Amino acid sequence: MAGLNPSQLQKFREDGFLVLEGFLSADECVAMQQRIGEIVAKMDVPLHCRTEFSTQEEEQIRAQGSTDYFLSSGDKIRFFFEKGVFDKKGNFLVPPEKSVNKIGHALHAYDPVFRSITHSPKVQALARSLGLQMPVVVQSMYIFKQPHLGGEGGVSRRMVRAPAGSASGISFLGSEPDRDNSLFVPTPVRRGALVLIHGEVVHKSEQNLSARSRQAYTFHLMDTSGTVWSPENWLQPTAELPFPPLYT
Repeated sequence: MAGLNPSQLQKFREDGFLVLEGFLSADECVAMQQRIGEIVAKMDVPLHCRTEFSTQEEEQIRAQGSTDYFLSSGDKIRFFFEKGVFDKKGNFLVPPEKSVNKIGHALHAYDPVFRSITHSPKVQALARSLGLQMPVVVQSMYIFKQPHLGGEGGVSRRMVRAPAGSASGISFLGSEPDRDNSLFVPTPVRRGALVLIHGEVVHKSEQNLSARSRQAYTFHLMDTSGTVWSPENWLQPTAELPFPPLYT
């Protein structure tokens, strides 16, 4: 299985991202969607663990940093929800399958469908062509971009584990600056495309204005050659699940 060709590799190095159309087959996309449907159908999240996911700092600290459900999710398959889908008692106000924001953070380790995608020969070939010597899979997520909801990411702010004894389990280093939206490059993709993003590239996902959920499977790789995983990072490897090597 071939990796990136020289022109693709050069474009990725220049832009920090690259779209590979048709990376996944139609059958692979269907298999992931069917499997995630089965996982959601069996979803059983206790009332006190029903966490609304947010990219806003204050909301993150309030909704996620105060619960072990989020901080201990790195080696588990857990559910995080959209805003406004629960009543004051934590009961669903919408059908449960319409309430999920994302499922994380270890689909790549525990589910055979997502493990086969993550460790496929074509993903391994892609990583080798990028020069990754000893990559590990840090985390994976299945994201539901529900209609009319949005979020964004950035590299000037890091969510880290708060010091022991803090009121919240997380804190932030740095701050999110105001950004010129005209500098962002719109990148529409078709079903089955892979969007390759460098870890230092600022990216965002605009509101979904369609009537259908926009679904994506995402996973993060880190090359362990010459690097050390920061103990400050909110997600940490565990004895039950050390970061699994990509090359098997």
